[in-house]
Amino acid sequence: MAEVFVVATGANKLTYEMLTLARGLGEVSAVVLGAPGTAASIADNLAEYGAAKIYAAEDEALDKYLVAPKADALAALVTAKSPAAVLVPSTQEGKEIAGRVAVALDNGVLTDVTGLEADGTATQEIFAGATVVKSKVAKGIPLVTVKPNSVTPEPAPATATIEAVEVSVADSSKLVTVEETVVEPKGDRPDLTEANIVVSGGRGVGSAEQFSVIEEFADLLGAAVGASRAATDSGFYPHKFQVGQTGTTVSPQLYVAAGISGAIQHRAGMQTSKTIVAVNKDEGAPIFEIADYGVVGDLFTVLPQAGEEIRKRRG
Repeated sequence: MAEVFVVATGANKLTYEMLTLARGLGEVSAVVLGAPGTAASIADNLAEYGAAKIYAAEDEALDKYLVAPKADALAALVTAKSPAAVLVPSTQEGKEIAGRVAVALDNGVLTDVTGLEADGTATQEIFAGATVVKSKVAKGIPLVTVKPNSVTPEPAPATATIEAVEVSVADSSKLVTVEETVVEPKGDRPDLTEANIVVSGGRGVGSAEQFSVIEEFADLLGAAVGASRAATDSGFYPHKFQVGQTGTTVSPQLYVAAGISGAIQHRAGMQTSKTIVAVNKDEGAPIFEIADYGVVGDLFTVLPQAGEEIRKRRG
């Protein structure tokens, strides 16, 4: 059976999605690019989702320098092993790695893929999700970046072996040094990309201070907090919580959009949510076109009332 590479960025939902998708293409091999010890720390998680082999491409340079050494290591491994396909996460770093590998190998590359068939045919959503297209890499192997929340992760326990990969980094890939890495403390709320429930606020929230009504309702539901681009650009909430085509793509069981008009850019990042509830004072807001349930009203009245009713039913 053909070997399929999955570039694993850690024990996270997107990695598990890619491993699940890859199982339909061939024998799954995870590729870990990082400092020594990285692969061993997540090996059990990767095996749980079907990785039969784990390539540990580990060297201090992969974390010391920006992106380029990881692309070098992946390109060398692809050349040596000739996999049937390579799946990379559709993150900022993942897309750059894929682009650099494509140039190094003179290979085609497809980004933001939501599905990949055994013959290399990829599914992509374009024009903010308005059109679904089928694409294929015309030169080389299928090299694709996988869009978050495209596949439901499904465990398929395997017994994984770890194979060390020698890493050689060219001087030309050491031009940008990472001076400091800051890990932000994780709060009590679930991660935006992995949450089953997301409550997002838009321009209608009015200010950063008033965003507390969104946070309070989210905490009541055990939800993640999101925001529209209009809200983040206005300084109401940090940009890392932006949901949309140029932000984070989410697909939770429940998505609550409060004070969000529903511009196509935002809809592209959340319209695959299982159930969408919209709260907006404007009954003509585009968000109502895709909402399963819509409430025409002031979010500062609707959310507290809904919260009170939830508390009553919980006893």
